[in-house]
Amino acid sequence: MLCKNLETYNLRYFLKALVLGQFISLLLCGTAVSTGLLQQQGVNIPTAQSFFNYVLLCLVFTTILSCRREGRSMCEILRKWGWRYFLIAIVDVEANYLVVKAYAYTTVTSVQLLDCFSLVSVMILSRLFLHARYRIQHLGGAAVCLLGMVGLVLTDVLVGKNDNAASNVALGDVLIIVGATLYGVSNVCQEYVVRTYDKVEFLAMVGLFGSFINGAQFAILERDEVASLDLTSYKIVVPLVVFVICLFLLYSTMTVVIQLTSATTVNLSILSADFYTLLFGLFLFNYKFHVLYFVSFAVIIIGLAIYSTTPTSPALQTGENDSKTSPEFPEQEINYKTSSELPVGTSKSATSLENTVRQESNLDSINTDTGQNEDSVSKTI
Repeated sequence: MLCKNLETYNLRYFLKALVLGQFISLLLCGTAVSTGLLQQQGVNIPTAQSFFNYVLLCLVFTTILSCRREGRSMCEILRKWGWRYFLIAIVDVEANYLVVKAYAYTTVTSVQLLDCFSLVSVMILSRLFLHARYRIQHLGGAAVCLLGMVGLVLTDVLVGKNDNAASNVALGDVLIIVGATLYGVSNVCQEYVVRTYDKVEFLAMVGLFGSFINGAQFAILERDEVASLDLTSYKIVVPLVVFVICLFLLYSTMTVVIQLTSATTVNLSILSADFYTLLFGLFLFNYKFHVLYFVSFAVIIIGLAIYSTTPTSPALQTGENDSKTSPEFPEQEINYKTSSELPVGTSKSATSLENTVRQESNLDSINTDTGQNEDSVSKTI
């Protein structure tokens, strides 16, 4: 019974991680394709593009946070956690900037390969600060996913996709490594906040502080480029709008996916984004097709399946004064009495598994007490 419940839970966990993770990959693909269309028109304003996303996050989620009555108030958040969210926003803004900036100095191949360092960063930080326990299945699954990513990059090289010249490879590689590391820091902070507090709070604060930080940065670095944009051309306006919408949905959805799975699972899933970019690029950018793209994509999915066979178990609480641990993982102790008390993302299989263990434990204690009583009666006789 225990094995059956555990297998059912793991299957649901994998399917949930697969579907939601690939949706995020499609959104990430949308940002890449729209940026490519803008570059075809000679538009290169990565900081300004992200600025519109932060403003939209601020307008939507800060308004929701200010109007709602449950949870922490805006004043309380700014007083207790304001400086923390300010640092998280800096990390997030600079991660976006450094990764995009690296394209100007190094090859696309280097960017794609070294960008995977964010996965290593997430796994290390999750182990240190979220107390995630990685087993051999997790390490093996992550290795298989990275192997699939390497296959995608090598196929790009075979078809001649990554033939751009590099002006300063060393500087570009350093920028991408630092940017990928900052992505990892941002994702782990995001996982902690959405599990400890809630998604709206994280998005509202990142949008609020990110708007000021990113706005000041693009006003200094890209002021002239933005002023010279031809906003009457649909070839510029449409990709720009698509980029902002995809990035806004990416931020909004990622908080949900991280809460239901983990930051590591998300980073494994988005390795397939290059595959979707290829499919769009076949029609928009005249990319060449190769069957190894499908093979590499399949390897990434297999690696994700291996990783999902045994969920990690972070010892992370869901509230400041709440003793309930994260409900995602079946091996953790869960003290809920009824199914109505389960938070969002809690698996009923995990709960039934816990109840079964408790019932068996109670039966053992009853049998032990019965045996002791029989011994006492025998001695008395």
